[in-house]
Amino acid sequence: MNIQDEKQSFNDIKEVTKALEPYIKSALTGDGKLSRSAFYDHAHILGSIKGTVYNMTADEFGGAVSEGGPSENVQHHITWIDISGPAAAAKVEFLDWNGLRFTDFFVLYKKDGQWKISGKVYNSHSKN
Repeated sequence: MNIQDEKQSFNDIKEVTKALEPYIKSALTGDGKLSRSAFYDHAHILGSIKGTVYNMTADEFGGAVSEGGPSENVQHHITWIDISGPAAAAKVEFLDWNGLRFTDFFVLYKKDGQWKISGKVYNSHSKN
């Protein structure tokens, strides 16, 4: 890989991180509209909490974020990002998002120069 390819790879990682920021910030603020802005219109969210499976559209998930409200003590860590051309995957860990620990797996796509989340699956750990 030449230096130009390395620079592009580095920049793509920064861009994917930036694309995840509205979602991550929404955990802290409880702003469902902010969360929704990180997703494509077709995006789907799937996971379970306390044994109940939630299969949501991005709009429904944004509503759930708003309903949950702010989570001022939430912590997060982007564990990894993997990119291949306009496709990417990312894993983000959350601790104390409204008292829960989550592991979120995202798939993202870069369209017209902008990365957005195409889908998410998650695990709610001990509350699952």
